[in-house]
Amino acid sequence: MDTNLSQTIDITTERARYDEYIKEILSDKQILARILKYTLEEFQDTDIDTIIANIDEPEVSKVRVEPGHTNTETIKGAPTEDNVPGEGKIFFDIRFSAYSKDELIKILINIEAQKSTNTSKLGYHLDNRIIYYLGRMISAQKEVEFAKSDYDNLKPVRSIWICMDAGDNEDSINRIRFVQDTVFGKDIEFSNINKVQGIIIRLRSNIDAMESKNALIAMLEELLKNEPVDIKKQRLSEDFGLKMSIDIERRLGDMCNLSQVLIDRGEEKGRAKGREEGRKEGKLEGREEGREEGKVVARFEDGMNIETIAHKSQLSVERVKAILKEEGLIS
Repeated sequence: MDTNLSQTIDITTERARYDEYIKEILSDKQILARILKYTLEEFQDTDIDTIIANIDEPEVSKVRVEPGHTNTETIKGAPTEDNVPGEGKIFFDIRFSAYSKDELIKILINIEAQKSTNTSKLGYHLDNRIIYYLGRMISAQKEVEFAKSDYDNLKPVRSIWICMDAGDNEDSINRIRFVQDTVFGKDIEFSNINKVQGIIIRLRSNIDAMESKNALIAMLEELLKNEPVDIKKQRLSEDFGLKMSIDIERRLGDMCNLSQVLIDRGEEKGRAKGREEGRKEGKLEGREEGREEGKVVARFEDGMNIETIAHKSQLSVERVKAILKEEGLIS
C-alpha cells in the first residue's frame, strides 16, 4: 500500500531529480552562451558560436536524490564545492569560466536556479545571498588565481540567478554592481570596480503569460515550460536557434517527462486532499446539525412554542417547523 509517507518521499525524490534536470539543461553551452550574451556587457557584441567556444566545461552540482542526503557529488569537472578554510562550505549550482574579448579575459561565473525571490518564503533577502556568493567567489581565488599580494590577477566574478516566480508583467533582468561616487574633491577613476556583478533574471510563473519582449527571458521560459517535448524542441530550434544535439534532446525529454509526473502527482494529491477535507467538513456539518436539531426538539418537548424556539436557537420559524416535522412532533 502506498502510504502518505512513501508518497511524500517519492515526490520529494522526484522534485530533487527535476531540479537536477533543470541544472543540467541550463548548463548546456548553447544555453549558457545566450545567458552571457544577453546579461553581461563583455559578451553582448560577441556571436553565440564564439561565446560557446570560449566557455570552459561547466561544473554542475548534483543533488543526491536519496532523502536526507545533500549535494555532495558533481556531474563533471572540478568540485562545485567552495571550502575556504574558516569560512565553511557552500555549493554552486553551475560554475564555469568564460573568456571574452580578443585578449581572452577570464571571468569566473556561477548560475543559480531559484524558485522564489519572496523574502518571507526564503527567510532572507535574495540580494544578501548574491552578495555573499560573490564574496566567496572572490575570496576563493587566493592561492588559486593569484598568490600573495598579486591582486591585479584577481579575476572578475559574475553570479547569475534565474528566478521563476515573477508576475505576468514582472519579467526583468537586473544588475547588482559597485558604483563609484566621489564624496569630496577630485574624481579618481577606478577601472576595476566592475569585477564584481550579480544578475537577477526573473521569469514568469504563469505559463500562459504572453511571450516576453526580451529574447533571453522568452527562451528560458520556453525552455522551462511544461509542454510536450516535441513542441518544446521545435520552438527552441525554430524560434531561438538552438541546435538539437543528442545531449540536449535527452535532457529535455527527462525534464519534460518528470515534470508531467510531478503535475499528475500534485493533481492526485490535491484531489485526495479535497476529498478528505470534504469528508471532514461533512462530519462537522453533520455534528452541528445534530446539535441544532437536538436543541429544537428538547425545547419543544419542554413546552416552548415555535416562535420562542426559533428566537432562542437563532433559526427561522420555517427551519424549526421543518425539524419538528422530521421528528414527527408536528404535522
